[in-house]
Amino acid sequence: MVESAIDTLSQPQFDVLYALHRADAPLTQRQIQESTGMSLGGVNTAVRTCEAAGYIADRRITPAGIEALEPYRVNNAVIMAAGLSQRFAPISYERPKGMLRVRGEVLVERQIEQLHAAGITDITVIVGYKKEYFFHLADRFGVAIAVNDDYVNRNNNGSLWAVREKLGNTYVCSSDDYFTTNPFDSHVYQAYYSAQYVEGPTQEWCLTTGPGGRITGVTVGGADAWTMLGHVYFDRAFSTSFRRILEDVYALPETEPKLWESIYIDHIKELDMVIRRYPSGVINEFDSLDEVRGFDPMFMENLDSEIFENISAVLGCRKSDVHDFYPLKQGITNLSCHFTVGDAEDAAEYVYRHPGIGTDKIVDRRAELEALSLARDLGIDRTFVTGDPDKGWKISRFISDSRNLDASRPDELEQAMRMDRSLHESGTALSRNFDFITEGIKYERILKQYGPIDVPGYDELREKVLRLKELADADGFAKAPSHNDFFPLNFLVDSTGHLDLIDWEYAGMSDVAADFGTMVVCAQLPREKADQALGFYFGRTPTELENRHFWSYVVFAGWCWYVWALAKEAEGDDVGEWLLIYYRHAVDHIDRLLSAYAQAAEPAAPSE
Repeated sequence: MVESAIDTLSQPQFDVLYALHRADAPLTQRQIQESTGMSLGGVNTAVRTCEAAGYIADRRITPAGIEALEPYRVNNAVIMAAGLSQRFAPISYERPKGMLRVRGEVLVERQIEQLHAAGITDITVIVGYKKEYFFHLADRFGVAIAVNDDYVNRNNNGSLWAVREKLGNTYVCSSDDYFTTNPFDSHVYQAYYSAQYVEGPTQEWCLTTGPGGRITGVTVGGADAWTMLGHVYFDRAFSTSFRRILEDVYALPETEPKLWESIYIDHIKELDMVIRRYPSGVINEFDSLDEVRGFDPMFMENLDSEIFENISAVLGCRKSDVHDFYPLKQGITNLSCHFTVGDAEDAAEYVYRHPGIGTDKIVDRRAELEALSLARDLGIDRTFVTGDPDKGWKISRFISDSRNLDASRPDELEQAMRMDRSLHESGTALSRNFDFITEGIKYERILKQYGPIDVPGYDELREKVLRLKELADADGFAKAPSHNDFFPLNFLVDSTGHLDLIDWEYAGMSDVAADFGTMVVCAQLPREKADQALGFYFGRTPTELENRHFWSYVVFAGWCWYVWALAKEAEGDDVGEWLLIYYRHAVDHIDRLLSAYAQAAEPAAPSE
């Protein structure tokens, strides 16, 4: 073998050798120019130096040339597929975004096949959310599966952390990209971030570059700019430096919400990466359903989605009539998104609620639907359309330009309390029962799983609360259908001032004072404002009996949620100031209420 005349390749030398390597046949200098995009003079110079080094002979790459390319061979690829894809609601509620079929192909499968076509078979798919949807890829394509257990709490830096030891000459990809032409190579000269040009204003991440195309800065938003889009390539030098930086910053609290790209930008002077420009349309990332069906007009018609079947059946529309999706509430419990049916003057806006994993164990959906139907019939919740008591989904009308209840405004507080009174006096019954003390004792059992309750004063407070409950039960107030989550955030106030009471997951038959207790505690109403609310409820000044009975439920609500908060803290969650808020509502009123009941029980003094 001819001894190498140079230790490393220049970019033009690499380009020439790689062009010959891919062709696996003799190429003229004109053909090399067409393959590489270099000037003819640049090709001539690079060919001469490669010939002198023994890398090219008879217009073919030699074994020495193949060896010279070896340090630039791509070792592997990692495909990030752990995220929640929140902007892709509601389809992301059913399956991960990377598993969507676009133009007849599953996104992540198409990408794996493109990597295979480039000779890259060492592929790791990093999974988290709905990870089971990706397991079959190991058997079908021979990929490795890595699990990111922290996908809920961390941004995608957690996915790279999970595979940090695999990073070398590595493609870093997203499972949901669609490349119209294969962008992957078996050999790459240096680390790069792919980019496409955007004309006009954009909110994408815009790149600035220096000599040689090195990325020197990134801004979020700009105009007429090359933007970060699609796959990335780490060479060994970049991987070594980035892994060291990631290990240094990973445990810092401020790192948790960051994209790995943000960590790169923070250390951009230390991390050499160039821009790789792609023509418009080659790289496609879809941030919403409306974007993907703009790319694939048949996407909606071919979509296998129970959610869209539900929407179409209930609203009597075609799947293609449904658009303008965006998330309203995201988490591991309930997930909600906005959507519109129809266009222009015929458009109607709705909310689709999808149950989170495990909510069937803590929420009685049949009881919820029963309460929602009652609220709709009474005109208390105009938003409810329909739902499924077995599967937990719900469709509601979207109230535009709405806000939550402002309990400091007497007119709104009065409307809310009178709404509660109309619910109680509806003459109907719900199948479920709800009681603060029963619930509190359930939370107490959970708390005791973590050891004895040694909070100072806990046992004394508990004894007082149970004694007050016996006295309140003896008052003889009726049970009635109640919301049981009756506080400002569950009210929608529209532009006319009309109120709708939403979120009936905890509704059931309760003491008529229960909703008042919740409102006082959760809205943190001062004594004067709370007494005003009670007057609104009755439409008059309450009696002494009514006053002490309803205020007792402020104590019960406070105690119930205080025990809940203790249990959450024992489980490792931080409920913040609410632990104190709940505690204060339990202890601040209990002694005066016990005293009031004791005075009421004393026999009246004989008249003279």
